[in-house]
Amino acid sequence: MITMKCLTRKLASILILGFVAIVLVACSGNARVRKPSELTPVNNQFEMVPMWTVDIGSSETFNFHPAIAGDGAYTASHGGDITKIDLATGKKMWEASVPERLAIGPGSDGRVTAVVGIKGNVYAFDDTGKALWNVNIGSEVLSEPVVAGGIVIVRALDNRFIGLDAQTGVRKWSYQRPQSALSLRVGYGMLPINNEVVVTGFSGGRFGMIAIANGGLIWETPVSFPKGFSEIERLNDVTAKPSIEGEVVCAVSYQGRIGCGQIRTGNLLWFKDFSSYTGTAQSTDMVFSANEKSNITAFASKDGTQIWENTKLTYRDVGEPLAVGKVLLMGDAEGYVHAFSQASGENIARFRHDSSPITAAPISVGGLILIQSQGGKLAAYSPK
Repeated sequence: MITMKCLTRKLASILILGFVAIVLVACSGNARVRKPSELTPVNNQFEMVPMWTVDIGSSETFNFHPAIAGDGAYTASHGGDITKIDLATGKKMWEASVPERLAIGPGSDGRVTAVVGIKGNVYAFDDTGKALWNVNIGSEVLSEPVVAGGIVIVRALDNRFIGLDAQTGVRKWSYQRPQSALSLRVGYGMLPINNEVVVTGFSGGRFGMIAIANGGLIWETPVSFPKGFSEIERLNDVTAKPSIEGEVVCAVSYQGRIGCGQIRTGNLLWFKDFSSYTGTAQSTDMVFSANEKSNITAFASKDGTQIWENTKLTYRDVGEPLAVGKVLLMGDAEGYVHAFSQASGENIARFRHDSSPITAAPISVGGLILIQSQGGKLAAYSPK
């Protein structure tokens, strides 16, 4: 029997964490349902040789990514420390800090680096680590800022997108989205393209494209629609960053669908019932995603045909995926990184990065694979 106290914990956890399926089952006391799959032996078909490792500070339970620009990886910690790491050597090029905690990582274009504190203060630094400006936007922020086209784009929890001048912090524009009756209290990823637009998800199962210069909505498309009777059942948000390959953009919603469309218009090519909060990754002709059970599926990006499904990592809480070369990479809650063949879904390699969860997508840059754990270990690996 579920008590009122347990129900209250459920609702609070949904709004705070967004990991809805995990919380509901854990609160019910049925621990066996959430037992992670045991890892089976893997004959590694390649090795990930560590090139450098650096401690950048813990992100606690939040999902921090490094921002890559030019020769650097720009990182942040929950405690408010910001660091520029040399991509070639792993050496810290500069360090700075802000007087409040952070719930999300930085944005950077290599000239200006921006972070947003939990109190809604936006801090900007030049590429020596010197403070440029700080402004308060009047709302909590859980989404990574984007720095592109001379604008710092901040997405507030109250559904506002705000464009700030990257050099001065002066507000250039603001775009307000309609409020949903209930939405996940998590960060919504923004994907910049050519310093001109960002593609991002919205609550209510929609995603769209926004102009960086003026905040104008270029297009928006529903990938799925709310269904069910209660507001919790009708939660249907595209929280994860959409993915792009060529002229095809793909997105997935929580308790909804996965679909791909035309990047210029947003018109969907196909959609299928699916649910994920870790997003999509694309190759030339496939799109990959993991559902809440950590079952990983590959679809043909042209028509949505299911190519394969891998269920060997059930309930291991895999993080955001990266498709690179012929391999699909993603971390899990125990700090393992798993590699799959894009063609077949076979697990072709595994290695341990850390003992803390890896929720952020690995990053491919300059022949290296960068991986950041929640414990604060950032490392560069060379596939051999």
